[in-house]
Amino acid sequence: MSVRKYAMRPSRVLRKLHAGEVAYCTKLNLADSRSAEIAAMSGFDCIWTDMEHVPNDWSAVEKQILAAKAYDADTIVRVARGSYSDYIRPLEMDAAGIMVPHIMSLEDAQRVVRSTKFHPLGMRPVDGGNSDGAYCNVDFNDYIKQANEERFLILQIEDVEPLDELEQIVALPGVNMIFFGPGDFSQSIGAPGRMDHPLLLETRKRIADLANKYGKFAGTVGTVDNREELIGLGYRFISIGADVVALSQYYNAIMKRLLSSCGRPADSIYSESSKEGTT
Repeated sequence: MSVRKYAMRPSRVLRKLHAGEVAYCTKLNLADSRSAEIAAMSGFDCIWTDMEHVPNDWSAVEKQILAAKAYDADTIVRVARGSYSDYIRPLEMDAAGIMVPHIMSLEDAQRVVRSTKFHPLGMRPVDGGNSDGAYCNVDFNDYIKQANEERFLILQIEDVEPLDELEQIVALPGVNMIFFGPGDFSQSIGAPGRMDHPLLLETRKRIADLANKYGKFAGTVGTVDNREELIGLGYRFISIGADVVALSQYYNAIMKRLLSSCGRPADSIYSESSKEGTT
């Protein structure tokens, strides 16, 4: 009987990106692992679960990662800005990648790389006794090597502050992807919601150009309708849709049909709800 040799789970997203394909993601705000499972079952390459804006706890995130893995889908965790422990816990739960929001400078990016990549790219603290290291069953040096190769770091650019150092940030060894956040960026330039603002469009293109120049990947949010435009700009990782939007649209559509069949205006349910709230 031979002893089984363990290895880290390969990243589906990286496999597609390195093959020159486009990887598609969807965002989850809900904490339930069944939401993650449904998204993974539908065929997305990965799910993006959030800890920056959403009060998910670690146990909920761990279950979502497991649910996605059952369908060979990656999980990306957008972390809350904090200590190095906040960054590496998702990786040790076997998330395929982490997204760090609001990178503000080259120095900021360098600190993140140091905390999340192993030697020689960084000095991430080593454990190996969790899911990503197959509970100490992956050889120490293999674990370090595979983690650097099969787990990816996404830095979000969504402010004006890092623009002067953007090229150095993109070129930084250990950074795998730059993700443009247009919503916060529009606010940062004093034009909230203006997705057609010239500086926003210029920065979106610049990020893709620099990513391709330095052999990195460019990611952003998109829609089915504008994905071809984004691909044409050089984006290869596109996040489309969100669980809360899907549920809202589904239930709103049901109520609209119900009210219409009763001969009532679609907005009548909201006026009635507000009246009930005052009693």
